[in-house]
Amino acid sequence: MRDAEPYQRILNVQAPWAVVDVQLDPAGKEVRVVLANGEPELACPTCGELRPRYDCRHRRWRHLDTCQFRTIIEAEVPRVNCPEHGVLQVRVPWGEPGSRFTALYEALVIDWLREASIAAVARLLGLSWDELDGIMARAVERGLSRHKQLLPRHLGVDETSFQRRHEYVTVVTDQDQGTVVHVGDGRGRAVLDDYFKLFSELEPESCRLDCHGYMWEGYVQPVHDHIPNGASKIAFDKFHVAQHLGDAVDKVRRLENKAILAAGIETLKGSKYLWLTNPDSLDETRWSAFRPLRTGTLKTARAWAIKEVAMNLWRFRSRAWARKGWLRWYAWAIRSRLESIREVARMIKRRLDGILTAVVLGVANARAEGVAGFPDSRTTPTLGMS
Repeated sequence: MRDAEPYQRILNVQAPWAVVDVQLDPAGKEVRVVLANGEPELACPTCGELRPRYDCRHRRWRHLDTCQFRTIIEAEVPRVNCPEHGVLQVRVPWGEPGSRFTALYEALVIDWLREASIAAVARLLGLSWDELDGIMARAVERGLSRHKQLLPRHLGVDETSFQRRHEYVTVVTDQDQGTVVHVGDGRGRAVLDDYFKLFSELEPESCRLDCHGYMWEGYVQPVHDHIPNGASKIAFDKFHVAQHLGDAVDKVRRLENKAILAAGIETLKGSKYLWLTNPDSLDETRWSAFRPLRTGTLKTARAWAIKEVAMNLWRFRSRAWARKGWLRWYAWAIRSRLESIREVARMIKRRLDGILTAVVLGVANARAEGVAGFPDSRTTPTLGMS
């Protein structure tokens, strides 16, 4: 095909690169644009000095689609022989080192990720987990390179799963700016260790840090290790406390439902989401229908009441009063004889200092709260119930 010149203009390819061929594959619904560089000497990607061509490596990049056709850029990318830095592949202007996508395609993916979930973008664009992870990591690195590397005063630490919870990434956000500052492959200690090592030459003593996310040792210990007085700067936000308590209530419901169904009683049948939904999200009809269940003698009703009281404790602003309230709540929860509630209560007591910090400062994980908030209940029982 003699379409090299239009693609030269469309792709804005500049010398010494040139489009030398365009190949159309109707059966595969693909357009392949072939580029070449015939210069005998090229810049070393490390020092920028002109060095002699050594050899070439065949590379492919996915570009923005041409109409309904997938567009692929192909090139024999030269390597140069630098006396100081060895044999290195030269940089290409349309993509970053190590990427199999053009810069324009990666920009499209990032725009989509602002509007939809990782899973949705992967499905719509036909991308794998590894490909999306690489695109996100490079976007974060570009953003950081444009700004002075300063440890944010208020960090948010969260994790998200992919491919039916078989793959994880850890996302670190600047809570003041509402921006992502780090995306790490995997979850736990190693990811945050790598992030904090970026600031080894800075003075973290000058930074105030509220790190809030999962109440998991893998995220807690790196803060202790890298941040002076880190234990006093960790805050566990309301969303994750509510999440743990909601799971505990559901475990109680499942066990009780199984037991009473065996006796022919269907009181709990179909009630799962009434127990798990934020009370302020229930309309008056459903709230009234829920009344016989939540005020009855069911174990699930007792577990739900314990959870709702915990949600009410986030209204404190005095650390001393908040501590008294949470310790009274703990005593009630631990006497409940509901093992899943007791298990969460023990975890909350271990992490109480971080919870109190979040309560007093009003810390919340904004991204997580946007997914599922737990405002104070409309009819929360008083502390001291048994």
